[in-house]
Amino acid sequence: MIRVSLYILLNIILTFGVFHTQAAIEVTDDIGQLIKLDKPAKRIVSLAPHVTENLFAAGVGHLIVGAVNYSDYPEQAKLIQIVGGYDNINVELIYSLNPDLIIAWKEGNQKQQVDKLSELGLTIYVDEPKEIEDVVSSIERYGKLTGEEKKATEASNAFISELNSLDRQYSSLKKVSVFYQVWRNPILTVNDKQIIGHAIKVCGGSNVFANLETLTPKVNVEAILASNPEAIIVSGMDESRSEWLDEWKQWTFLKAVKRDNLFFIHPDIIQRHTPRVLQGMRQMCEYLQQARDKLN
Repeated sequence: MIRVSLYILLNIILTFGVFHTQAAIEVTDDIGQLIKLDKPAKRIVSLAPHVTENLFAAGVGHLIVGAVNYSDYPEQAKLIQIVGGYDNINVELIYSLNPDLIIAWKEGNQKQQVDKLSELGLTIYVDEPKEIEDVVSSIERYGKLTGEEKKATEASNAFISELNSLDRQYSSLKKVSVFYQVWRNPILTVNDKQIIGHAIKVCGGSNVFANLETLTPKVNVEAILASNPEAIIVSGMDESRSEWLDEWKQWTFLKAVKRDNLFFIHPDIIQRHTPRVLQGMRQMCEYLQQARDKLN
């Protein structure tokens, strides 16, 4: 009888020990914070549209209990409780949702509001993607934070495979000089370290402002005219072709204008750090191939 009891007790101890080891989670976020969870996150608040999308890509979108405005992809994301805009969140509402993990966006969220959530004792993971590889990194870490590493790894591997395929197909082709317009007033573009700048390189393009220091630098019309790009790509604000693009037609001497290499890409598929950036990249690669064909 004593042996049986000891056997049962030993199994309980071993079982508890294994469970405890499996449940302990440690992940470093994008600003170097070590995030510790006693068990996988089951109630997540997302403070950026791209974070929401990447959580779904990792296979854990069903765990989101709150998200910000414009968290509109995939379709299921539109059913999530809105907790404000990414630049003006409702701290009280977020707290009432009792999240065990909040994923904040360093560039977009107000630091004082994020700090307030931290002061309330909530666990904050800070996301700050810059380059295209950060999409993969984010998805994999979201998988670890939620105990769904297998799903997340499958998603990240699929992303890497498609990215490598585009790189093999286009990156070594004849270069096409490109100006990419992110914003109109002031005129904003990208350097080669920003995700769109990376996309340009993969597609065999040469970003005319690749070497500027900031990720999304301001530029003036004179600098753009002096660079005389062979293609101009604009994203604008929504899914319709931006009027910003047609404004360049007044500069008839520009190579991009003379060759009718003025292109539009929906901002959601090129400016968000999510797997959908591959759709935008493929579209960009096809556009630059059209421009390349006119070089011959």
